Amino acid sequence: MPYNENVAERIRHRLAALPNIEEKKMMGGLVFMYNDKMCVGIMKDDLMCRIDPALHEESVEKTGCRTMDFPNRPTTRPMLGYVLVDETGMRSPKEFDYWIDLALAYNGRAKSSKRKP
Repeated sequence: MPYNENVAERIRHRLAALPNIEEKKMMGGLVFMYNDKMCVGIMKDDLMCRIDPALHEESVEKTGCRTMDFPNRPTTRPMLGYVLVDETGMRSPKEFDYWIDLALAYNGRAKSSKRKP
């Protein structure tokens, strides 16, 4: 299933002033890499954010937020530090910016997603 292009445009607009942004199609959606690290993306209609795992439980209590999952994978291990936010959690620019800012704040401490040769 394709990803929501409107959410993609919101992300592009929000990250436009940052250097080292790269878009990659993966996991059936679109991911925005910042400094070679997965930061935010879109899966179907949901905003995906890579956040500090220490903030995970607090974050999933917010409206529209849940732990990122892959229903067709045979694992039951939750993906702490990765959340999906549906439309109800990012309607306003303030709500949308909250999630993007949370992901950007963690990016400097996150492990690089770049594969070493």
